[in-house]
Amino acid sequence: MPKTEDVVMKNGGRRINATYLYADLAGSSKMANSLHKETTAKIIRAYINTASRILRNFGGEIRSFDGDRVMAIFMGADKETKAVRAALAINWAVFEVLRPKIKESWSNGEKFANISHGIGIDTGEALIVRGGVRDRNDLISIGKAPNRAAKLSEIRDAYQLTITSEVYEAMDNEVAFTEEGKRLWTQAYRRNDSGVNERVFRSHAYWGV
Repeated sequence: MPKTEDVVMKNGGRRINATYLYADLAGSSKMANSLHKETTAKIIRAYINTASRILRNFGGEIRSFDGDRVMAIFMGADKETKAVRAALAINWAVFEVLRPKIKESWSNGEKFANISHGIGIDTGEALIVRGGVRDRNDLISIGKAPNRAAKLSEIRDAYQLTITSEVYEAMDNEVAFTEEGKRLWTQAYRRNDSGVNERVFRSHAYWGV
């Protein structure tokens, strides 16, 4: 993964083959309107901090934060497997750590403890460029993989995790099935911005760190 100083500002860029993961907390605007700002801030911070630690634990390179969303890049031969494993662990943390902690921490925590989120993952080639102005710039990923991963993280329904068919086909069976052989992922079709139905795989499974 190139560092910021590895890419020149003017007409510079690096092509990489990588897996992109976006983890996005749902309903933060609604929380901000119904809860104290300090409470909302604590919940967002807990989600971002937890997700970031898990992403780094499984080899992800944190590349950006956007409010209540974090993006990580995975590289290497097993990049898809590592990204999916991280997603399952983040989902576990939401259900088994963050939700119970919210219930315990506030007297009315039961009302807003069931926070939800979405994770999107795609894999492929991307162009890394440097954007911004002198002394205030960072790396930007351009390509289908980062765009699709970001879009998939915005889906809000019973399935928290959505991966593309490219990720599903490349990842190891250890993150596709349980130890008993039960399939963790359900096939679905999603209409993209071009109006084309894309095959994706979705899950509400979780797996502890």
